[in-house]
Amino acid sequence: MFARRRQLRIDTDRMILRPPQHGDYRPWASLREDSRAFLTPWEPSWSSDHLGRKAFSNRVYWAARAIANGTAVPVFLFSRRDETFLGAITLDNIRRGPAQAGTLGYWIGQRHARQGYMREAIEAVVHYAFTKLDLSRIEAACLPENAASRGVLEKSGFKYEGVAQSYLQINGRWRNHVLYSNLRSDRRGRTDVR
Repeated sequence: MFARRRQLRIDTDRMILRPPQHGDYRPWASLREDSRAFLTPWEPSWSSDHLGRKAFSNRVYWAARAIANGTAVPVFLFSRRDETFLGAITLDNIRRGPAQAGTLGYWIGQRHARQGYMREAIEAVVHYAFTKLDLSRIEAACLPENAASRGVLEKSGFKYEGVAQSYLQINGRWRNHVLYSNLRSDRRGRTDVR
């Protein structure tokens, strides 16, 4: 039982990816606030308490439960060089059985954008999903006009699959999204994984 509770950590060349902790509140809130205008066009509307400590604590508790239950892998991105908080990536909606799939979502702080961090994080999480979680398919979606997100997905090995009508509410409006997927190359993932 205790071996399964080992702390999740994914290392890349430039980053450490780990679940959020209560002590991450200040850097998270600061980066989100500083990046508000940069993120708002691409995200669901923020609640009035989005940047509050209680909302962040709920996020930390949700992350711990999701990891323990095997339903999601929510991790924060930190620079290995100086431990600067960079953004977050979540493999969510993990489905077992015949699907063996999950859905990827991510964001990066404006001052860290276009430096290759998100590509590195996506590739690391996809590798983790295929090798450690035995998933077979990773899905992602973004707004059609989000050229940066589409580019990072395509550079990370995702293939365009089509358009989902009124897929998510973004910035207060139902919006179509383009769908992408990344498939495990051997496609022999177990279907009995719990």
